[in-house]
Amino acid sequence: MMKNRKKLLQGAFGISFIASLIMFQSCKKSFLDVNPAGNVAASQFWKTQADATSAVNAMYANLHEWTNIAFAPIAVESMGSDDVEKGSTPSDASFMNDFHNFTANSGEGQIDDFWGGEYKTINFANQILDNVPGITMDGSLKARYLAEAKFIRAWAYFRLVRAFGDVPLRLHVPKAASEYNIPRTPKAQVWAAIETDLTDAAAVLPQSYSSADIGHVTKGAALTLHAKAAMYQKKWSDVLSYTNQVMALGYTLYPNYEQMFRTTHKNNSESIFEIQNMLIANNPAASNSQYSQVQGVRGVTGGGWGFNVPSADLAAAYEAGDPRRDATIIFRGETTPEGDVIDASGDNPMYNQKSYVPFSLYVSGFNEGCQQDKICLRYADVLLMNAEANNELGSSAAALVPLEAVRARARGGNNAILPPVTTTDQAALRTAIYNERRVELAMEFDRYFDVIRQGRGTAVFGSRGWKAGKNEVWPLPQNEIDLSAGLLTQNPGY
Repeated sequence: MMKNRKKLLQGAFGISFIASLIMFQSCKKSFLDVNPAGNVAASQFWKTQADATSAVNAMYANLHEWTNIAFAPIAVESMGSDDVEKGSTPSDASFMNDFHNFTANSGEGQIDDFWGGEYKTINFANQILDNVPGITMDGSLKARYLAEAKFIRAWAYFRLVRAFGDVPLRLHVPKAASEYNIPRTPKAQVWAAIETDLTDAAAVLPQSYSSADIGHVTKGAALTLHAKAAMYQKKWSDVLSYTNQVMALGYTLYPNYEQMFRTTHKNNSESIFEIQNMLIANNPAASNSQYSQVQGVRGVTGGGWGFNVPSADLAAAYEAGDPRRDATIIFRGETTPEGDVIDASGDNPMYNQKSYVPFSLYVSGFNEGCQQDKICLRYADVLLMNAEANNELGSSAAALVPLEAVRARARGGNNAILPPVTTTDQAALRTAIYNERRVELAMEFDRYFDVIRQGRGTAVFGSRGWKAGKNEVWPLPQNEIDLSAGLLTQNPGY
């Protein structure tokens, strides 16, 4: 965990500006290599094109920071799902069970971390959007940098609004004292701001980059996130439009589902938005992603912590013979496709294979699996959103085409498993699409929010204490309410 970078934004309020410079090395993704000591005062920054580049690079490097990719996102975005259990040992981080049992309260530190992490991301983007326009630099690069910042801001607000509902909408860096403490903004306005940013970003961002800039967000990423934002609002015509546009951009399903998530196949043909993580030689502090480490197999020399493990309910959700089951779940006692033998007497019966890094790639002195990227948006999700939108709009026959594409990749030519879905009954097809989303996107931090947006929270989560009218969202951090002197109000039921 990077402890020595100064926090840019405490929640939605106090702000201290430090521009994090980037040390450029020979690696292709030099924007990941943040020099925490290389900070300059704001009055000396925002002068040159190099300053703009450094700010954009720092914005990306922040995405693999602890509160953006590790414990807090697991708690807020995954633990409520029926696909997962806490993992590790019973006494280790038992507070994670509060999210699984819907007893987490406003004082829970992971809620505070998640909130602060997303507003820190928003602050990185707002610094760029407020200051880069005044820099004399290449015009097309400036426009691209502003579009990238708008996407990242939209991404952070997307995560906030689906987790908390109404949240403070901050589109500029505060300048006057009155701008620091602001109330919650109705979620409809937050969604509208997200969509505006994504419309602006998609109009400017390129479809692809040269190898030196792989990992920067693209037009496809903006359109895909816009489709997801529309899906959460049930704006099905928009979902259909945006997914159709993405489907025309040349993305393809990666042939091998299991290998799609390995470090040797980063940024593949299916990946649309991927948080870039890497092991930077001689720089453990910059190789700071703990996404894989906290979910890695326990009991291995130098191995992971074993949190956020697949549940028995998820294991049972796959159709017989579906290879995605073994590609998603590492079972105790198995040998992985990469040859790692998993102890048959380990602490947990299952682990997340999508975050797995082969043990041979662990390097002493570095976070285990620090080079594992986090795929946030991928083409299979686009196809399933397209199928759902078509079905909701009454075009069930059209919905079968993208649904079948996802199932065909999964079956890999073995027609004895995963037969095509043929029903055009809207209700039956809706259920089939929901089931397909679950098994295709399992352990990718969408299932919990999918069930809620589908209106199935009580049916799926009710046995664990989920209550309609309360648990559609998490509580706001009590620390933020206190800092606001009560201007921020708490979500109902908390």
